[in-house]
Amino acid sequence: MTTDVLQIELRKAERSRLQEVDFNHLPFGKHFSDHMFVADFVDGQWQNQLIVPFDNFTLSPALSSLHYGQSIFEGLKAYKSEEGKVLMFRPYANFERMNESARRMCMATLPEEVFMGGLEALLRVDADWVPNTPDSSLYIRPFMFATDTFLGVAPSKTYRFCIFTGPVGAYYTNPPKLKVETEYIRSAPGGVGYAKCAGNYAGSMYPTLLAQQQGYDQLIWTDAREHKYIEESGTMNIMFMIDGKLVTPATSDSILKGVTRDSILQIARSWGITVEERLVSIEEVISSIETGRLTEAFGAGTAVGASPYSLIGYNGQDYMLPEFSPENSFAARVKDYLTDLRTGKITDEFGWMQTI
Repeated sequence: MTTDVLQIELRKAERSRLQEVDFNHLPFGKHFSDHMFVADFVDGQWQNQLIVPFDNFTLSPALSSLHYGQSIFEGLKAYKSEEGKVLMFRPYANFERMNESARRMCMATLPEEVFMGGLEALLRVDADWVPNTPDSSLYIRPFMFATDTFLGVAPSKTYRFCIFTGPVGAYYTNPPKLKVETEYIRSAPGGVGYAKCAGNYAGSMYPTLLAQQQGYDQLIWTDAREHKYIEESGTMNIMFMIDGKLVTPATSDSILKGVTRDSILQIARSWGITVEERLVSIEEVISSIETGRLTEAFGAGTAVGASPYSLIGYNGQDYMLPEFSPENSFAARVKDYLTDLRTGKITDEFGWMQTI
């Protein structure tokens, strides 16, 4: 869609912070662009659409989202082509998933003109913040939270939607070490695991910290009933190459439906690779490592892209994964393909990219 940006009021920052950023050394999530988009849901409709300088909000201590957790978010990226064009990767998939999260959390859904309109207008204003250095991109964070000021467990009647952005480099500099979690759970059937709500991430921090104290970087979450089947890996969906097939846990109401996950599966099928979305037991994965049938294990997500793992720890034993080989790796091949697609170097056969 092409958005009429005149419907959105622009309040330009007096001074850009662009020159303060070293684009050759970009940490993840530390730098933020000059502006943000905000809109408020009041009296049953979205209004007050503004692009304003990135700054703090003034909030009431009685804000219902601070007490009862009505808060959701998304994560997507924009890239710059060699010609200097700004390209977004699958923004409509994030738009649809955000509304799915909103419905689960009893929050107001977003019309396309608010989500996509605000996103496009913001990227036009801050186009210079999109980096073009290797492994870099502009991370985009849309989020929404309840703004009623009351104490009582009930859905808010008002909400604030905001989008801000920031240039980022690679999320992981080395292949992560994973520990299989068999005590704590991330989500359960009937819960909110498929929603991108803030509480899912808050609840994961303590068991992740325990694993990090043992020398691991992230967790492999297992099912809530038996701790037998693999669900996700930290901030990522998880994939395995076993017997030449791409195997990944099937999505459910306890697993986030990752946009990168879906993209990689579509690409693999288009390359003639057999894809299996099914129950994947940890015992199957360990056995496949021991017999050499497993050749790759990697995470898939907006922040990490396709990120190979180095080892899996299970029941007190570490299982080394095959050494990463860029020449023979599916993860490396699909990562390079996605990089070329997102930066306009190859034809967009899937219709995923949107030019600003």
